[in-house]
Amino acid sequence: MQDFIDISPLKLLEMSSRKELGRGKLGVLMARAGVGKTACLIHIAFDKLFRGEKLVHISLEDAPEKVTSYYNVIFYDLVKALDMKNETENKMLFDRNRMILAYMNRSFKIKRLKENLKTLVDKIEFLPDSLIVDGLDFENADRDIFEGFKELASEFNVEIWSSALSHRHITDVNERGIPYPCSRVDDLLSIVIQLQSTQSGVFLKLIKDHDSPVLPDANVRLDPNTFLVVT
Repeated sequence: MQDFIDISPLKLLEMSSRKELGRGKLGVLMARAGVGKTACLIHIAFDKLFRGEKLVHISLEDAPEKVTSYYNVIFYDLVKALDMKNETENKMLFDRNRMILAYMNRSFKIKRLKENLKTLVDKIEFLPDSLIVDGLDFENADRDIFEGFKELASEFNVEIWSSALSHRHITDVNERGIPYPCSRVDDLLSIVIQLQSTQSGVFLKLIKDHDSPVLPDANVRLDPNTFLVVT
């Protein structure tokens, strides 16, 4: 388990003031299309699973079968990269500690998610530590969606990670240095990280660090094939 944690993308948070996102908080992974946003987000999910935590993956675009396929592909990549010996045991544990909720065809509502989470907690005693939200349209989502996620994070005592699509042609940043499209709701966000593909390689950079200034060299280099930290 420790092998993965040592090279997980969330190794970046060791450079943050609190060393974590934290329960009741919202964190965002920003990236342009095609850089590997979903793969990196699922690596964040695996960071939680490797720590023995429970999580709910919330998909706003893909069916549960496709999300499960993403997890399986990345898991077997990790098996090879980590030379994992107890592959079957880990696979069973991860599958048991992860739930997938899919909201297709724009059917997502905060109220509906809250009801579904309550069902998981009350009916099958599945108490998540983290929520992973993939497919949220940061550009067009109303502020009350983000406020709703913030309330959920507090009510269910979870940390919530989501992904945001950025664009090469939009370089706007707000007065706090937070790039578009997170710039209009960054007061609700505790951690913002940015996945960038450059001529020098693939990097994960810390953009917002709770209420603390971001260290200028707060970034890690990732292997472009595995999205694990290059040490």
